[in-house]
Amino acid sequence: MLTDLQLPLWLLPGLLLFLGLGPWAECGKVLVVPFEGSHWLSMQKLVQELSARGHQAVVVAPEVNMHVKGADFFTLKTYAIPYTQEEYDHLLAGQLQIIFEQIHYLKIFFKNMEMLKNVSMLYQTSCTELLHDKELIRSLNASSFDVVLTDPVYPCGSLLAEYLSIPAVYFLRFLPCDLDYEGTQCPNPSSYIPRFLTMNSDHMTFLQRVKNMLYPLAVKYVCHIIYSPYASLATELLQGQMSPADIFRYGSVWLFRGDYVMDYPRPIMPNMVFIGGINCAHRKPLPQLTLGLLLGLVLFLDLRPWAEDLGTLGGKVLVVLTEGSHWLNMWKLM
Repeated sequence: MLTDLQLPLWLLPGLLLFLGLGPWAECGKVLVVPFEGSHWLSMQKLVQELSARGHQAVVVAPEVNMHVKGADFFTLKTYAIPYTQEEYDHLLAGQLQIIFEQIHYLKIFFKNMEMLKNVSMLYQTSCTELLHDKELIRSLNASSFDVVLTDPVYPCGSLLAEYLSIPAVYFLRFLPCDLDYEGTQCPNPSSYIPRFLTMNSDHMTFLQRVKNMLYPLAVKYVCHIIYSPYASLATELLQGQMSPADIFRYGSVWLFRGDYVMDYPRPIMPNMVFIGGINCAHRKPLPQLTLGLLLGLVLFLDLRPWAEDLGTLGGKVLVVLTEGSHWLNMWKLM
């Protein structure tokens, strides 16, 4: 039977490439629901590349926005929101101004909370207007999109994907309150995964681990401000009780704009893909002569008599092993 066919693992990449580049490979239709500001400036590079490869991209954004403007590599569809451009710009400019104010920490905290409420209300209102725009929803539903590409930091795109029954691909750096872990149902032990803004590393003292466990409790109020209205909206639209974490579980693929090598080690799930460097400018590779010189310099430093002082040669190592396969792995290190 075909289900019993077993392919060598080394054949799989070639098979996928063959299927993807074959004459029957079809281009898809991508519905893009961006988030404002630098989030969109990062995402539009991906949309441009999708267009260059033959995919059709439709971007949905409010009429009043900061950066999402028409371009030749996507079709822009807009919807009305009850804000003028002046009100929108004033609100976001006020949020940026707080960052540079030299006032007491508590004053900054309370001003940030007030500003966060106002900005969150703006995006929540925008999302409500989108999801209740019957004509636009009817048009999107009739377009038979293959996937929704969205930045879920504000989860309007996640709701729209579920409402239209379209798979969602998330393009993000992270989500606050560990909602990216909850959304992917990924293990998230506080014992060694540093929480955002704690300034901890993956090597923590006991007190740092305590801080690492208590910090999420402190930011739950912030997450309640941001995400609880979306949970209420999802409950209304999808006719079932929804929590913020439930909204994010509809993501099929999570594209993280981080670097798994450079970030602290952590568990990941199969649908979590790290694409760090996607927005880096392309540079010419180093000449072979330069690479040869660097390699020669490293070898020179490593093999000189003073290398012993640097701990790279001539050391005495006491090896305490465990029997069996543990030793079979370790002896190659000798």
